[in-house]
Amino acid sequence: MNINKKLKNYKWVMVSFSFIIAFLLHLLLFATAPMATIIMKEMNLSYAGFGFIFSAAMISLIIFRLFLGFISDKIGYIKALKIALPFSGIVAVLRALSQTYIQLVISQFLLGIGLAVVLPCLPLLIKDWVSERVGLSTGVYISGFAVGNATALGFTSYLLELMSWKSVLLLYGCIAIVISGFWWIIAKTSLKTTSNVKLKEFMKVFKSKKVWVLLFFMIASMGTYDTLATWMPKVLEMKCLNKAFSSFLSLGFFLAGPIIGFILDKIKNRKLLIAFLGLISFASIVTLLYAPLPILGVCLFLAGFTSISMLTISLTIPPKDEELSIYAGSVTGFTSSLGNIGPFAMPIIFGLLIDVTRSFQYSILAVALLAGVTFTLGAKVFT
Repeated sequence: MNINKKLKNYKWVMVSFSFIIAFLLHLLLFATAPMATIIMKEMNLSYAGFGFIFSAAMISLIIFRLFLGFISDKIGYIKALKIALPFSGIVAVLRALSQTYIQLVISQFLLGIGLAVVLPCLPLLIKDWVSERVGLSTGVYISGFAVGNATALGFTSYLLELMSWKSVLLLYGCIAIVISGFWWIIAKTSLKTTSNVKLKEFMKVFKSKKVWVLLFFMIASMGTYDTLATWMPKVLEMKCLNKAFSSFLSLGFFLAGPIIGFILDKIKNRKLLIAFLGLISFASIVTLLYAPLPILGVCLFLAGFTSISMLTISLTIPPKDEELSIYAGSVTGFTSSLGNIGPFAMPIIFGLLIDVTRSFQYSILAVALLAGVTFTLGAKVFT
C-alpha cells in the first residue's frame, strides 16, 4: 500500500518533468526567432539564409529521431534522456559562442541531435506513469512546449534590449544544463517494465494506414506552427506591429494541449473533430493577411490552437491505440522524424517566397493550404 501511494505521488513529479523538458525543447529551438533582424544584419544573411538556421536543427531531427525513438523503446526513456539532456545543454552553450554563420548552423544541427530524443521519450513517460489519462497528460507536456515557445518569442524580445543575442543564448544553454542535472538526480521509472519491441516486429507497423496519416498530420502540424513561430515576429515587424504580439500564437498553443487532450480521453469518434480543426486552421491563417490588430490576435491564437491540437492528437493516438501501443516510442519516433520535413522545408520556403515576391502574402497562403488540406482530408481515416 505504501509503495503504491509513493508511486501515485511520484507520477506527478514525472508529469512535471515532461512539462519542463518540453518547455526546454522549444525554448532552445525558437530562441533565435526574435533575433532575425539582428543576426541577418550581423552575418549579412538573406531571409532564406536565416530560415536555414532553424532548419539545420530540423535536418538532424529528421535523420536521428526514428533511430533514437527505437533506442528509447529498447533502453528506456530514463537512460535515453540522461544522455540527451546534458548533450543538448552543452551544445546550446557552444551555440552561444558561435562566431560565424557556419558555426551557428553546425551548432543548430548538433542541438537537433540531442533534442531528437525528447519527443519519442515523452509518450513513453506518460504511458509508464499515467496510462489511464494519456490524452490529458499528453496535453500537459504539450503546454510545456507552448510555455517554452512563448518564452522564446516574447521574453527573448525583451532580453535583447538588455543584453546581446549571444548572451541570451548562453543563458538558455545554462538553463538546459541545470535541468539535465535534476533529471539525473530525481527521474525514475515506475514498477512497469519497458517495451521489448523488436525491429522485425516493428516493421509490420508500416502496413497500418493510421501510421501514415499520423505522419502527414505531424508534417502539417509541426510545419505550420514552427513556420509561423519562426517568421511571425518578422512578419509583424514588416506590418509595423510589435513583434511581441506573436505570443498570441503561443497562447493558443498553451491551451490546445490540455483542452484537446481532455476531449480525446472522453470521445471515441475523432473524424468530425479533426475535420473541424482543419477548416478553422485554414480560415484563421488566411485571415492573418489583412486582419486588423484585434482580429489578428484572435487569428494568431486560433492558428496556434488548431495546429497544436492536431499535434496533440498525433501524439496521443500511439500510446492509446491497441494496434500501436506497444510501439509507442518507435511510432512517435518515425512520425515525428519524417514529420520534421514540415518544419525543415516550410521556414525556408516561407523566406524564399518573401525573397522572390518581396511580400509575405504568398508565404502565409502556402502555410494555410498545408494545414487546411492535410487535416481535413486526413480526418477520413479515423472513426
